[in-house]
Formats: sequence, C-alpha cells, structure tokens
Amino acid sequence: MRQAARLGAATAMAVALFVLAGLGLFRATSAEEARRIGAGGADAFAGPANGSLEAAIASLQARVRAEPTDWRALATLGLAYVQQARVTADPSFYPKADGVLGESLDLNTDDNIDGAVAMGALAAARHDFAGALAWGERARAIDPYHAAAFGVIGDAQIELGRYDEAFATFQRMVDLRPDLSSLSRVSYARELVGDVTGAVEAMERAKRYASDASDRAWACYQLGELAFNRGDLRAAAAQYREGVALAKTFVPNAAGLAKVAWARGDLDAAISGYEEVTARYPSPEYVIALGDLYRQAGRDDLAAQQDGLLDAEESLLRASGVNVDLEQALFDAGHGDPRGGLAAARAEWDRRHSVQVADALAWALHENGRDREAARYASLAMRLGTRSALFAFHAGMIQRSLGNLEAAHMLLTRAHEINPFFSIQYAPVLEHALARLGGPA
Repeated sequence: MRQAARLGAATAMAVALFVLAGLGLFRATSAEEARRIGAGGADAFAGPANGSLEAAIASLQARVRAEPTDWRALATLGLAYVQQARVTADPSFYPKADGVLGESLDLNTDDNIDGAVAMGALAAARHDFAGALAWGERARAIDPYHAAAFGVIGDAQIELGRYDEAFATFQRMVDLRPDLSSLSRVSYARELVGDVTGAVEAMERAKRYASDASDRAWACYQLGELAFNRGDLRAAAAQYREGVALAKTFVPNAAGLAKVAWARGDLDAAISGYEEVTARYPSPEYVIALGDLYRQAGRDDLAAQQDGLLDAEESLLRASGVNVDLEQALFDAGHGDPRGGLAAARAEWDRRHSVQVADALAWALHENGRDREAARYASLAMRLGTRSALFAFHAGMIQRSLGNLEAAHMLLTRAHEINPFFSIQYAPVLEHALARLGGPA
C-alpha cells in the first residue's frame, strides 16, 4: 500500500492542461494583477474542431512512413502522442513522443516551433518543468507571437512557483489569442490567488470559446471542480452531468459525479461510479479514490487489488520518464512511510517552489514530528491566499500538534468552511479534530 499510494496526486487545483524564485511572501499587487488577467473583452475565437485522436495518429503515422523527412508531421505526431497519453492514462506514449519529436528537431532545428512547443508539452507531462520552460522559451524565440509558446512557458512558471512571471505570461497569451486554452489558464491563476468568483467567470468565458462538445465537456469539468472545491455539491453535480451529456467518453465528469455521491453519503453509488471510471480510465487518482472507498466500506481485499494496480502504474510511469516525487511525498507521508515521503518532498522542493510542493513538504515534516519546521512551509503554501481546504487542514493539524489550539481551531474551521468534502481520506479526520476543539467556529 505504501508503494501504491505514491501515485495519486492530490492536486485539486491543477489540471491536465497546466500542470517562488525566492521564499518571500507573495506581493498583494501581484495577486491583483492575477485577478485582472484577461479582464478585457475580446471577439470570439473559434478553434478547429477536434476529430478522432486515434484517426489523426494513424493518418500522421502513414504520412511519416511515406515522407520520413516531413518534420512538421513528425512534430504534430509527437504532440498527438502526448495527448494520447493523457486521454488513455498510458504513459508509454511519452517515449514514443520523445522519439518522433527528436527526429523532427534533428531535421529542422532552427525554426521548428511546433517541435519546440510539443517538447515543452512533453516535458511538462513528465513533470520536468524546468525543461518545459526551456523549450517554451525556445519556441518564443522562434516566434514571439505564438500563443501556444506562452502557454508552455506560463504553465512551467506556475509549477516552478514563479507566479509573478506566470501571470504576466498568461496575460500575454490572452492578448495574443483569447480562447479556451488561454482563458482556462486565467481561471487557474485567479483560483491560485483565492479569487474563486473570478476563476469561475474566466472559465465560463473559456467555455464559450469551446469549438466542439468535447471541449465544452472539459470546461464543464473545470467548472464542476471549482464548485466542488468550494463545497457546492449541487452546482458541481450540475456541471458534471452536463459534461457527461456532452461527451460520455470524457471520463473526469463521471468521476466527478462519483465524488459527489461520496460527499452526499452514498458510499455504494460512489464505489459503483469509481469502478466504472477506473475500468475505462485507470488514472492513479481514481484508482486511489476507489481504494480509499473500499477501505471505508470494509472491503480490504478489493482495496488490496487497487494497491496492486497502482504498483504496476508506478513502474510504468517511472519507466516512461515521469517524475512522481510530489505524489510520493503526499501519499507516503500519510500511508506508513513518513521518512520516504519527506525525502521525496525535499527532492521536489530542491527543484521547484510552488505552493503545492510547500504544502507537501509541510505535511511530510509534520508526519515526521518536525512541526516547527512544518509550520514555516505551511505558511509558504498559503502565501497566495489560495482557498484550499487541504492547505488549511494541513496547517491546522500542524498548529494543533504544536499546541497552538486557537490557531488550529481557526485553520481547521477555515478548511471546513471552504469544503468539508475536500478529501476521502482526511474529511473524517477534520470532523474529529474540530469536534475535539469544540466544533467549527
């Protein structure tokens, strides 16, 4: 179980599209800049309709067999492989992408912006955010007006904790091309600084730019997550249901409905929903959720089967070049290997200083009994003003361990107010801790 639990990324804010230079506090002016990103109106941009990804890959493969020196087709095929890995939860497509993108860049090094952007997307998918930033900057040098290059750069800056730069990058992307891709990044930036209303507004604008049902279903999922993360189960369920109706093959909305069922206390419906989801799309996040639900239901034999699946997925991820240190830190810390979790969290902090990594390091330090140090990183995790129940829960439990009961009560109450359903594993712990402290304030 310890090995298996490493895989689930408890990143409620991070989405597949995105994934501090110093340790100082986030400046209020920067947060205000984030709230203003994309505020200006723009004419609608209609992107090309998405066809079948499998058909597109087959067509591109035929093209490069017939014309092996077509560097543009190779670059497009590489990006399609990256997307296929995300769609199927199969990271074995990443080495394939790496191979064809390398061929494309070997054929054209100087002005191959498609290859550079695709390499940036691949690096981000493997959680190599420094590499993604380098490729994005290379793409921008080729064409300083290419919106996708700014998307790669901004995503990497976000994950590296370089928030001021990221917000400016996203604003530039919106200025160049206001569409689903750029405005969804605006939404995430606003969510990070605690402007949930602004995040919803930006995502609703993004949804209006969606070119087909699949894109609208993706936007529904993001809006559902924004609603769920603020504890609004009715609004979340409505968005997830709309997304399912738009695109039944897009699994995250079905997972969202299963999560809502759990939050409403219907354990059987939640288990059934996650069973259907994992049968179609065995993402580690969903496999872990199903395992946790099995444990709540006392079905430990089935939970053990999920653990075995996660072991296999971990091996496949690592073999495909994916760094899972953040996931390892979050889950090992709470699943029987606190020392391993702390080592992974420190390794990730050495690479990047995002609020998610600060939170993971804080929790790993707490689970190792090092609460004074943990409190400092918990403060760093909350420096943007992000309305995260998980961050507040971690900070509150750390303060409780330090004996600062008033601060613990305030933070745990905040977590409960933001979203009492924030975690299958930790929601009951939050309720118990608050009861011991006299209930929510």
